[in-house]
Amino acid sequence: MESGEADLEGRRAPRTEVMSAHLVSSTMKAQLRPSAPTMGPVARPHQFDQQALAAYLRDQGRPLKGKLRVEQFTGGQSNPTYLVTSGAERYVLRRKPPGALLPSAHAVDREFRVMRALAGAGVPVPRVFALCEDPAIIGTAFFLMEYVPGRVFWDATLPGVEPVERSALYDELNRVIAALHGVDYRAVGLADYGRPGNYLTRQIERWIRQYRAAETERMDPMERLIDWLPVHIPDGDETTLVHGDYRIDNVIFHPSEPRILAVLDWELSTLGHPLADFAHHAMAWRVGPEEFRGIKGYDLAGLGIPDEAAYLAAYCRRTGRGTIANWDYYLAFNMFRMAAILQGVLARALQGNAASPEALATGKRARPMAEAGWRQVEHMQG
Repeated sequence: MESGEADLEGRRAPRTEVMSAHLVSSTMKAQLRPSAPTMGPVARPHQFDQQALAAYLRDQGRPLKGKLRVEQFTGGQSNPTYLVTSGAERYVLRRKPPGALLPSAHAVDREFRVMRALAGAGVPVPRVFALCEDPAIIGTAFFLMEYVPGRVFWDATLPGVEPVERSALYDELNRVIAALHGVDYRAVGLADYGRPGNYLTRQIERWIRQYRAAETERMDPMERLIDWLPVHIPDGDETTLVHGDYRIDNVIFHPSEPRILAVLDWELSTLGHPLADFAHHAMAWRVGPEEFRGIKGYDLAGLGIPDEAAYLAAYCRRTGRGTIANWDYYLAFNMFRMAAILQGVLARALQGNAASPEALATGKRARPMAEAGWRQVEHMQG
């Protein structure tokens, strides 16, 4: 089984926040400075029986000292995420949203499983405490994890950070994804976490289905990608554990050091091709902010951010590779995949089942992303 829709709804313009595990998708665009996570009362569609949650926590042996307080992290989670406080104890709760969902989307059980498996495996993840798949407790499946204070950078250009630190932060980002792709997934109990082999074929088929299920209008560049990608899949299959949505705003950095404390948003993780996974991450070098939070067009050298070639070379050095054949194909595939994900966000926004009021604007980026993907193919074709 592979996971479904990404956690992408309505992330606003960038900022940096002091945050906890799975706060990813809060709000953005202020001067780069640590600030409190953006939280508020639980939105009406996402409210649940807090007394039932308190009883569950007691049954799980979690210490409750004082009245239970539940706040919701605002912004763009496809899976609603909450801060649960009782006295000095703080937990993060992540749950499936209520309502009709795309097939296999919002896989909180897989997020829980992969983070539990990776504890101590060289990839920083938050500690997870409990998975509850009984909808009778709070209405949908959920899991609990630790609160991890640190920094999340919403703007990939890291405004306000010195060039030397930017370089170190990006190097750490590169190190961790290379470490992830080096994990022995069998040894950590994830041999059945996905189907080894034919990853690109299965992913293309999957995202075509997801796109068709969420389609709201015809997009010619998407139709062209759907026709072209399956018949040009490159040779050279590999299988590792893949994150599926690894970006700079999906990790928590140490409050003052260029060190990642936790990788978040494992909803799309599975067993897959590491180069496709890395290309999803590196796609930021090929798209601009208007398409989806890219860094294309910025003065990377002046900012201290490595260019695409240098970043790719660092990954190859860490993973023992030479040059990567068919790199442009992996990028085109990921632009198609992202367009399908964004179309799912748009469909949920139009249905009124989105976790963020910004989901509609985010979903409307599906067309520009599909156009970017087809431009990539045209570039490959000369």
